[in-house]
Amino acid sequence: MYAVVETGGKQYRVAIGDVLRVEKLDAAAGASVNFDKVLMVADGSNVRMGAPLVSGAAVTATVKGHGRADTIRVFKFRRRKHFRKTQGHRQHYTEIEITGIQ
Repeated sequence: MYAVVETGGKQYRVAIGDVLRVEKLDAAAGASVNFDKVLMVADGSNVRMGAPLVSGAAVTATVKGHGRADTIRVFKFRRRKHFRKTQGHRQHYTEIEITGIQ
């Protein structure tokens, strides 16, 4: 059984027991979160698609922790203008574990 949920402007295919990193959520470590933006639920050959959401479907997860991703380098360059700029960015994330799909 799996589902497709939307959180943080992205879509994720999740199954029970999956651990994934999503955009930062305002929840403490160990807390339970509920995702109600479920786009699709599949159980074997029984597939329910939403238009755009599946009514009555929800995915529950447990927050395992928070962190910051690896640094990415942003380099801007303008030729012939003597302009170079380097900038770094570390995105915040929340690591969750899927505990249930209804």
